[in-house]
Parts: sequence; structure tokens; C-alpha cells
Amino acid sequence: MSRVVIFANGEFYDREAARQLIGPSDFVIGADGGTLHALSIGVSPDLIIGDLDSLPEPERHCVQQSGGQVEAYSPLKDETDLELALKHAGGRGASEIIVLAALGGRLDQLIANVLLLTLPELDNVAVRIVDGAQTAFLITKDARISGCPGDTVSLIPLGGDAIGVTTVGLKWRLTNDILYFGPARGVSNCLVCDRATIEIRQGRLLCIVTRKGSTATGQE
Repeated sequence: MSRVVIFANGEFYDREAARQLIGPSDFVIGADGGTLHALSIGVSPDLIIGDLDSLPEPERHCVQQSGGQVEAYSPLKDETDLELALKHAGGRGASEIIVLAALGGRLDQLIANVLLLTLPELDNVAVRIVDGAQTAFLITKDARISGCPGDTVSLIPLGGDAIGVTTVGLKWRLTNDILYFGPARGVSNCLVCDRATIEIRQGRLLCIVTRKGSTATGQE
């Protein structure tokens, strides 16, 4: 299980871009109702996980008929379905995880989905939330970004101040700087060339890359 693609149950806008992201060797997980998004682009998940309150029986049966497994949980669980999917992928040794349909809809679910990037089970896994032209991922040490000049890059501290932030290739450069938790100073920077690097000495940064007229995923 080297790369895992997880379909969450949020808004699913760019189906064609999602279809192009999925390779033949990817392990696909449907987080409960996210299974419907996968099926809508002709992808049958290898695993369905969750309490199954958002997935009709005919669709679940269809996935099982295609060889997919089902890992059912009680509705009284503490975790969201996406959290269960991420923990499963991390625990099974995934080196890369792409999460689709995790944004849009309810604000509480959106915020919770983004914060799941900080799960300890994902510490050594490259995890990206991809939503059309937008890609979000966590930086705890360094990252390389590829794209086009004008692409928007936002850096948002999570859980506290981000200390020792240095950027190269962004319009407003930071050199061993501090991005404080709360203020929006790191929002709406942009690429000035086709590559940028971001380093952080202490803390965590949520990096959100928004492409101009592209659905590329951004992080190298």
C-alpha cells in the first residue's frame, strides 16, 4: 500500500481532475458516503470504511461484488469516517495519501477535515487534500512547491506560532521569520517562478496552493 486515495463525503466539484489523479496501482478507500463520489467517476473502492449511514445498500453491494471490502463501525464512534480512513491508511504503511472531496459543505466538517492532517498516525506520510485547483498539506520541516508564476500560496500556522520560516520563490519572502498563530499574515502569497521552497524550524504550517487555470496538485 504505497499510495492511497481517499474519497471523503464533502463537495465533489472537479470529477475529471480527480479521475486523472488516480493510478491503476492506487489503493482506493471510500469514507462512507464518499464511496458514491468514487463510483460517480467509475472507480470502485478497494475498501469502504465508516458507520455506513450515508451509503445506500445497493452501492455497498456493488462495491462488494467488485471485490471491495467493508469495514463497518458503530454510529456511536468518536471518529469521523474520514478520520477512520486516514488512520487505516497510515496504519497500513501508506507512503502517500491523497484526499478528495474533503472540502465544501458544512464549515465544522471542513475545519475538522483539514485538522486531521495533524494526526500522529500521519507523521511520516505525505498527505494532500486535493480539491480541483486547490491543494492543502502540512509542513513541519520543509517542502518544495512546483507551479506557475501567479499561483497563490498561503501559509497558515496550526496549533501555535510557526518559528524560523524561510521561503524562496515567493513574492513576499520570509527569512527565519515568525508567523504567529491567529493573524492572517501568511495568506495570499504567490509564486514568482515555477518552483518554491519553504522551511520551518519549529511548529506546523498548513500550506494551501491554488492554481491559476490548472488542476495540478502542487507539492513535489
